Amino acid sequence: MSTPPTVRYEPIAVTSESTVVAEFEPTPTSSSAYQSEAALEAELIRMLGEQAYQHLTIHTETDLVANLRTQLEALNAMTFSDTEWERFFRECIARPNEDVADKTVRVQEDHVQVLTRDDGTTKNVKLVDKANVHNNRLQVINQYEVAGARQNRYDVTILVNGLPMVHVELKRRGVRIRDAFNQISRYQRDSFWAGSGLFGYVQLFVISNGTNTKYYSNTTRYQHVDEQRGSKRSGKAKTSDSFEFTSWWADARNRRIEDLTDFTRTFFSKHTLLNVLTRYCVLTADCKLLVMRPYQIVAAEQILLRVQSAGNRGKLGSVDAGGYVWHTTGSGKTLTSFKASQLAARLDDVDRVLFVVDRKDLDYQTIKEYERFAPGSVNTNRNTDQLSKQLTAPVGTVLGQRGTETIVNRKIVVTTIQKLARFIAANPKHPIYDARVVITFDECHRSQFGTMHTAITKAFKRYHLFGFTGTPIFAKNAPAGGSPTLKTTEQAFGDKLHTYTIVDAINDGNVLPFRIDYINTIKIPDQVADKQVAAIDKESAYLASERVRQVVEYILEHFDRKTKRAQHYMLKDRRVHGFNALFATSSIEAARIYYNQFFLQQEQIPAAQRLKVGLIYSYAANEEDVDGLLGEEEFETDALGADARSFLEAAIADYNAMFGTSWDTSADKFQSYYKDLSERIRNREIDLVIVVNMFLTGFDATTLNTLWVDKNLRSHGLIQAFSRTNRILNSVKTFGNIVSFRNLEDETKDALALFGNNEAAGVVLLKPFEHYYTDYTAKVADLLARFPLGQQLLGEQAKKDFVALFGVILRLRNILTAFDDFDGNEILTDRQVQDYTSRYLDLYADFRAQRDADKEPIADDLVFEIELIKQVEVNVDYILELVRQHRADHPSDDTEMRTAVERAIDSSPSLRNKKDLIEEFVASLTARSDVDTEWERFVTARREAELAALIASENLDPAATHAFVRSAFRDGAIQETGTAITKLLPPVSRFDRAGAHAAKKQAVLDKLAAFVERFLGLAG
Repeated sequence: MSTPPTVRYEPIAVTSESTVVAEFEPTPTSSSAYQSEAALEAELIRMLGEQAYQHLTIHTETDLVANLRTQLEALNAMTFSDTEWERFFRECIARPNEDVADKTVRVQEDHVQVLTRDDGTTKNVKLVDKANVHNNRLQVINQYEVAGARQNRYDVTILVNGLPMVHVELKRRGVRIRDAFNQISRYQRDSFWAGSGLFGYVQLFVISNGTNTKYYSNTTRYQHVDEQRGSKRSGKAKTSDSFEFTSWWADARNRRIEDLTDFTRTFFSKHTLLNVLTRYCVLTADCKLLVMRPYQIVAAEQILLRVQSAGNRGKLGSVDAGGYVWHTTGSGKTLTSFKASQLAARLDDVDRVLFVVDRKDLDYQTIKEYERFAPGSVNTNRNTDQLSKQLTAPVGTVLGQRGTETIVNRKIVVTTIQKLARFIAANPKHPIYDARVVITFDECHRSQFGTMHTAITKAFKRYHLFGFTGTPIFAKNAPAGGSPTLKTTEQAFGDKLHTYTIVDAINDGNVLPFRIDYINTIKIPDQVADKQVAAIDKESAYLASERVRQVVEYILEHFDRKTKRAQHYMLKDRRVHGFNALFATSSIEAARIYYNQFFLQQEQIPAAQRLKVGLIYSYAANEEDVDGLLGEEEFETDALGADARSFLEAAIADYNAMFGTSWDTSADKFQSYYKDLSERIRNREIDLVIVVNMFLTGFDATTLNTLWVDKNLRSHGLIQAFSRTNRILNSVKTFGNIVSFRNLEDETKDALALFGNNEAAGVVLLKPFEHYYTDYTAKVADLLARFPLGQQLLGEQAKKDFVALFGVILRLRNILTAFDDFDGNEILTDRQVQDYTSRYLDLYADFRAQRDADKEPIADDLVFEIELIKQVEVNVDYILELVRQHRADHPSDDTEMRTAVERAIDSSPSLRNKKDLIEEFVASLTARSDVDTEWERFVTARREAELAALIASENLDPAATHAFVRSAFRDGAIQETGTAITKLLPPVSRFDRAGAHAAKKQAVLDKLAAFVERFLGLAG
């Protein structure tokens, strides 16, 4: 039998400008035979070899370190002496006690290290050549063996100049790709840190089962591991730290490249991989590594290409020198624009880069984002004089001091379009107009189509104009008025450089779909609904007192369900419940009426149970433009009528009383109120904010999941407003909730067709209740048939099957609970849910115990939906109510009550460590006991007794410990950094062995964390 000819896969053609291939055709499958994981690995290594990767046989750290020395000598055209290498390796590569973040900073920012040579001279040694990426050498190793907590053998690792920088984990075809992700997480726990810790240099991870392939940064990996550990230090909800934030590779047309063969031909082409590692990773201020997605890379490179080609073609100072990027809301435009501006600023023939925003709130938010990505990378300005100073002074000039920080004039300046327009009016002959300037507009669908845009383009002579928008203006949706030559985005900014629509983003899992409820509170008479009737008449009907009352009643009744208030999670070291919401109203008058109605309907509710409701608006002309643009609301409140401003002042006073602030409607304080309110939304400190147009565009808060709408929206405004709700936060937030009290169905379909495509509704909108309920009923039937309660789970496979099936049911219940139709149709009784949840949590506890005991876990490949379990968990209030009801119904029999209490506790992740407390309390009750009073007294006594015992056993300072614990109960978690913890520790002897203090500190932190978790949320 003849051997089939070897198929040679040539890398896709690339140029120095293109990291992402323009268009990719999938490789036809040439084999129908079964492929093992080993065969998949061999095929990957073969293809990498054909792309000029050197395949090494390295299985030990000794060989890995020796090769690293050889590669760095070649890169830097030098030779280390043995003592120089030992010193350089110890001091510059494998420093003791470093973590992944330290090594990542070294790769991304400190990639040139200083070697002290044997003769006392110094030499710069590059770990990576970022100026000439093809000087870097790529090698591949496989089946590398390492002994950490367990013996591990890694699949495939790519070395860059000898350092492991990309790790590939493979599973055979037919196995979930998520299993590869979980395997990498286990390696982090077990062995990536072992030896000299060189695998801490891995920047990117690739996971594949042959059929599907994804990539992600090391931040996603190591923080995911902390979450799986239940680390007290990282007890936050999943954000960018879980499998949901792994990314697909794609071509420039956003067509995913999923198969490992195709992925290898593109992503692993040397040019592409080195560009991604050296140019398209962003290290944030808190040392998190963000790796850009393909559509972001394409947009940035298209801008750079246009800057370079426009100069060559003599097109400076025209729309042909620029263009616009259409990337949907929530797709990461800030990161894309930052990277594009950063790279443009590096071009020698570009003099300045202006990043222009159109509102002060966006100015504030954009600067925060820029500073988050790279502190000190931009200049901001508060007034026109400051902008003039920045644009006049040469780059590198010292502009002043801010505390201990020296402010240096930089190439990138962030300003508002209004300030820029005022600068132009006041400086008709400024030298900056003759400089070559890249001007990038954020959210370019908004203010750039009027006189300010014209003034800017007339003043600057050698400009490049670029705009980013999620909702472009086309001829079809252009406004009726204005200049006929400045109506569309293309007329204002030039060619469309790249597109990534809301359909693309949802398909890729980068934003969430929407679920829309249309609520008809009262029927508007036909004659009022007629479009010929004046809008004010229609609005009067919408604001009828009975209708307003019904709308607010509906919101209060359904608020907890829509915002999932039964769920709690950690956010910025605080325990918060559920999400929050905006309420969009049609006018300032409507906002005031609704604010009053919320106050009236909550007046009789205990203060602790009321929704915290905020209000914000300012003057905006043409509040409902016919083109669908939301009217501009600036921070100037002077144009408000006396009544409107007085009402706003009173609402801000209510806010001040809630949060201990002192804002008002004066110019500076109103801006501060806006900023404070926006931060409280992001921090989930406020429940509902009533708005007219503010916060409906250009505002991001992952904690927002619901938009209540009593306002006519269409086109841009509709997509922008809806998109406030669909940012990914955690596994509980599965879609953005839109609850509309007006019939916006046709407007929604039209907007999705315009900004997605004609089929967008099927992707962007959540499917009907029946779709999920049909799947749910089938899964529940399977659960009841295969895993009946009372029947033991025998064998590892049965346990895995149960966890997988119940996890699917939990995810379906999570979606279905947002539908009113689910009430009464749950199939599983409350007791069945409790019992199945208890079984699920028992398996989770077994899994954790095995891992902590360094045994081989039975379920490394399983994902426990603990966040979703918490959504159906019972709390202490539920337990106490259970006790009260049972005592009322059965005063002389507590056997059944104790059984019910035990079942409820076992089904709750947060109550299991409180079980002995609750059961002891129930046993102590007498027939005459007042449950609430006795519970408060019981918990207070036990809490004080256990804390006193902890203080005594660890020799802690009593006053400092009590203060530390009070803060922890207030914040929902202990604070592990700062001086508070050191104040309560016993004095350290100078004769203590090295590390004794650190070990003592960690032991105390662990005990305090367990104590706080045990008593958190109980009483007092």
